[in-house]
Amino acid sequence: MKTKAMDPNAKLSWLERIAYGIGDYAGNLVYSSISAFLLVYYVSVVGVPSATAASVMAISKIFDGISDLFMGRIVDKTKSKYGKARPWLIRASIPLAICTVLMFSVPAGFTGTLQIAYIFLTYNLVSTIFYTALNVPYATLQGLMTTNQYERGLLGNFRMLLATFGTMTVNTVVMKLVTAFGGSDTSQFGWTMAMLVLMVAFVVLNLITFFCTRERVVDNTAETEKSGEAKGPSVMEALKSLLRNKYWILMVIFLFALYFMMSTFFGSNYYFAQYVLGNEGAYAGLANALSLAQMGIMFVTPIIMMKVSKRWTGFLGMAVSAVGFILTFLAGQNVGIVFVANIIKGLGFGCGAATMFGMLQDAITYGQWKTGVQATGMGNAASSFTMKIGSGLGTAALGWILSAGNFDADPTSASAIASINVACIWVPLIVCVVGLVCLLLFDLDKHYGKVVEDLENGRWAGSKD
Repeated sequence: MKTKAMDPNAKLSWLERIAYGIGDYAGNLVYSSISAFLLVYYVSVVGVPSATAASVMAISKIFDGISDLFMGRIVDKTKSKYGKARPWLIRASIPLAICTVLMFSVPAGFTGTLQIAYIFLTYNLVSTIFYTALNVPYATLQGLMTTNQYERGLLGNFRMLLATFGTMTVNTVVMKLVTAFGGSDTSQFGWTMAMLVLMVAFVVLNLITFFCTRERVVDNTAETEKSGEAKGPSVMEALKSLLRNKYWILMVIFLFALYFMMSTFFGSNYYFAQYVLGNEGAYAGLANALSLAQMGIMFVTPIIMMKVSKRWTGFLGMAVSAVGFILTFLAGQNVGIVFVANIIKGLGFGCGAATMFGMLQDAITYGQWKTGVQATGMGNAASSFTMKIGSGLGTAALGWILSAGNFDADPTSASAIASINVACIWVPLIVCVVGLVCLLLFDLDKHYGKVVEDLENGRWAGSKD
């Protein structure tokens, strides 16, 4: 059944923009729960050593990243009346919700090897299989809704705005739900019930994204027109085309660094409040100060992008974030100054987050024009692969950093405090510098108008008129 033809360069309605963003709100109910609390849950509730838990998660990220490449190929080959990406929002959401609850429900009777095996299995069911089956199509959907550069920027903006709201929701309600259901923050029953509540909301929100978005961008290559089906390039053809695309490579490096940083930074935030600041109760307020600032600036970033482009908006974000981390270092144990520093970080994160996925889609479109190969699914999947490897290595690095500081033995020791500061301040500051360099080199704006014009007329860089 053929999908009704729609304008691939369309301007989108507010409903569709918001509905797309809701998908990442839902995704962050899973992702932020893992980033902020899974290591805490494994160490403080289940009793797994921090280095062991982090290593299991890091090793699993290798499988997780590889599965992205398979999922990208599946998306490129998918053909249905709903498009390439949208069907997977329905297919993956319920099993992902079930497995997330199981991941935060390690049986008390499981110890030693059996315990590690359960953690490995449930973590991989969530991350390697079902989150991949949902997130790769979701990321691909942004590039299939429109080729309009500004609209893609807005979709990225709405995506990250709602994602931030999802993170703030997790930061605000998880520990309260755990305590309400279980009576303490180490109650297994409390953790299970908290995740159950979040996952019911997760499924409902994914349904909204599915029903309120549309795919408009189709493959108009000669091969597709002759065959009448979306065969797509081979895996090797797709990967070769991506490796010839310098802008895609720059975005991959940028995203790898950001996700590495997010694992060390967000994973250590709870410990930073508890042991560096000596005020565990300040965690939610500090986390939400960052999230609210990030959300607030995203209402302004569309205007900033219109004035200076996505690239320079992201560059500004990385520079502002660096200032926030430097201020956190200078603050010492002053909660008030850290609160201000988190607001600054949030403003910077908001500018960076609002632009990064829009720039990725633009880079993938440029690659199609440069090589004549449409690899939208594989481009997003390979990018997701590097993000997950970055996230996994960041999680492992967090565990190793804490272990090097003898955190497990005495979290209040000078070496443990130093290790938390490395994870929460110095690693993110280095990543900000890496991001600045990548964005300085990302000068796609000067080519993009011709790219879209040529593709709309069935041409690519190697075409002969």
